Amino acid sequence: MPSRVYLDWNATTPLRAEARAAMVAAFDLVGNPSSVHAEGRQARRLVEDARTALATAVGALPRNVVFTSAGTEANALALAPGLRRPSGGPVERLLVSAVEHASVLAGGRFPADRITLIPVTPSGVVDLERLRAELHGGPPALVSIMAANNETGALQPVGEAARIVHEAGGLLHVDAIQALGKIPFSINAIGADLTTFSAHKIGGPKGVGALAVAEGVAGLEPVLRGGGQELNRRAGTENVAGIAGFGAAVKVALQTLPEDMKRMATLRDHLENGLRAVAGATIFAEDVERLPNTVLFTAPGLKAETAVIGFDLAGVAVSSGSACSSGKVQPSHVLSAMGYDPAVAQGAVRLSLGWSTGPDDINTALEAWRKLGNSLLKH
Repeated sequence: MPSRVYLDWNATTPLRAEARAAMVAAFDLVGNPSSVHAEGRQARRLVEDARTALATAVGALPRNVVFTSAGTEANALALAPGLRRPSGGPVERLLVSAVEHASVLAGGRFPADRITLIPVTPSGVVDLERLRAELHGGPPALVSIMAANNETGALQPVGEAARIVHEAGGLLHVDAIQALGKIPFSINAIGADLTTFSAHKIGGPKGVGALAVAEGVAGLEPVLRGGGQELNRRAGTENVAGIAGFGAAVKVALQTLPEDMKRMATLRDHLENGLRAVAGATIFAEDVERLPNTVLFTAPGLKAETAVIGFDLAGVAVSSGSACSSGKVQPSHVLSAMGYDPAVAQGAVRLSLGWSTGPDDINTALEAWRKLGNSLLKH
C-alpha cells in the first residue's frame, strides 16, 4: 500500500515496538499463570509485572487491578448494582452522562428503569448541577462520567463530580480509556472509585482491558464465573501475551507523555487553523479544555461518509466518530446530546493524532481537506 497518513488514533493505535517485544517473549512461555510449577510462575510473573506497571501509572494498588478482554468488558464489570463503600449502602441506580461510550450507555448490569442520563452543556461537558439534582433525595447511585470524550476530546470535570457523588453517598466510575497516555491521570487525584482502561489506545494490543477499583470499594461481582482467576473477579485464563504488551505500552506512554502532549497540541492547533480556512469549517467543543490530539469538525453541507471516503482516497485515514459505530451511518449521539441538529451531527469528521504524527501528516490532511472543501463550495 502506498504511504498513508493515519489520523484515527482514538479508534486504535499502532502496536508499540516495546509492546510487540514483550508479547513475543510471552508467546515463548508455555505455562498457565494459574499453575504452581516453574513454567506457570514465569507466566504469572509477566501478568503481575504488567499489573504493577498499570497500577503505578494510575495510582492504584496492584491487587485492585483486574484484567479483562477489552475496555467494553471492563465497563460492564464496573457497572453493577450492589457496589458500596464501607460506610455506605449499596448502589441501586446508575447515572451516566449523555456523551458516554456505547458500552457505558448500555448500562452494564443495571436494569433499564434504573438508568438515568445526565445532560451536557452545548460544549459537551457534563452538567454538574443536573447531576447534583438527580443525586439529591434518591437511593445511593453509581455515576459514570468519562475522563475525556472519544469524539470531541472534551475533558470532563471528573474530580468535581467525584466530590458531588461522594457527598451524596454514591460511587463514581470513570471511563479513562481515552485519557490514559494522553493527559496526566491519577485515580487518587480525582477520587474515582472504579476506573477503566484499554491497551490498544496507548500502543498495546487489541483485546485487553482493565478495571482499577479503589481501596475499600466492595461488592464487585464477576461477569464471567468459573475458575476464579483475577482474585475471583474475572474468570478465564489470562491473556498473558496481551497483558504483557499492555504493561510495556503503559511504561512507554508515561515516559513520553509530557513531550507527546506538547507536540500534539501544537500540531492540533495547526490542523484546526487549516481546517477553518476552508469551506467555513467549525470545530466542536473548541471552547473547553480538550485532549491535545483530538479534532472533531464539520462544514456546511458536509456529509461525514463522503468526507471519510474522500480523505481515504487521498491517503488519509480519519473517522466519523466512534469506531464502535462502524457501518452505522447515523448522527453522533455525542453531538445530539450537545444540542446539534441531526443534519449537523451527520457531517462530523474526527481526526486524532498520535506519537508518530508529524507536520507532513497534518499538511497532507489539510491538502485533502482543501480539495474536499472547495468541492463543497462549488455546490
